[in-house]
Amino acid sequence: MSGVAYEIVDVFTDRPFAGNPLAVVYDATDLATDQMYTLAREFNLAETVFVLPPTAPTATYRARIFTPEGELPFAGHPTVGAAVTSMRRGLFSPGQVVQECGAGLLPITVTPGGSATVTGGTPRLGPPLDPTQLLAIAGLTSDDFSGAPPRSAGCGLDWTFLPVRREALADIEIDTPAARRAGLTGLSVFAWSESTSEAHARVFCPGAAVPEDPATGSAALGLGVWLVAAGWLPADGTSSYRVHQGHEMKRPSLLDCTVTAAAGSATQATVTGHAVPIATGTIIVPPFIG
Repeated sequence: MSGVAYEIVDVFTDRPFAGNPLAVVYDATDLATDQMYTLAREFNLAETVFVLPPTAPTATYRARIFTPEGELPFAGHPTVGAAVTSMRRGLFSPGQVVQECGAGLLPITVTPGGSATVTGGTPRLGPPLDPTQLLAIAGLTSDDFSGAPPRSAGCGLDWTFLPVRREALADIEIDTPAARRAGLTGLSVFAWSESTSEAHARVFCPGAAVPEDPATGSAALGLGVWLVAAGWLPADGTSSYRVHQGHEMKRPSLLDCTVTAAAGSATQATVTGHAVPIATGTIIVPPFIG
């Protein structure tokens, strides 16, 4: 095999050169894991996704998702990007599909217009945390804190959520050594508007090759779990909310979400976004290293 096909798409935006860029790689069935790592490091984007034949009988396709540092069980913008790009390439028709990934079998609805709605995995919620250390890591003060305990949450990939004043988002400066000492690998700092059910967020991966993400589907899903636990969204039924991200990076992104709750706990969350094609090509296969 001399080369594999790839596309670059911008995810969680309806226009090019915004949202979160993603490499989607095809024809990669014969690649070993270390070769996928090498390609992900070459693209050097937040994530690279490899679209493969499924191993589960009910799955439409299988996705392996890599950062430049390692493999993830799930991530939102690779899931949206892989689904929309694969539909556009004719691998399947618009409608309901199932992605097989490390987080399990995830249902996705793909539209002819280039958007996808992803249902996250089983919601998880960590215990309340003291905001003092997180605020210091973000370069903020207690005056910036916005009144509900930070905690981790996720639907396939967990993030730590820290609510702050809207004005504080522009002032964030992550102390990477402090984050490393605290074992903090993923932090979503956000401001919430109760009147509009909208969040403005910045999402950080301290110490990673891409330390800030312009659009993070997994964090948007986890935010819904956090919002229900905080009492900021209803304890029962399905609620809609919207996440604005990437503005400080000049890559504005929009993530439309829902969360379903029962008796004060989230039971399911979804995130919807578009994927815009940017580039196509062929990349040579790296040598096998294992």
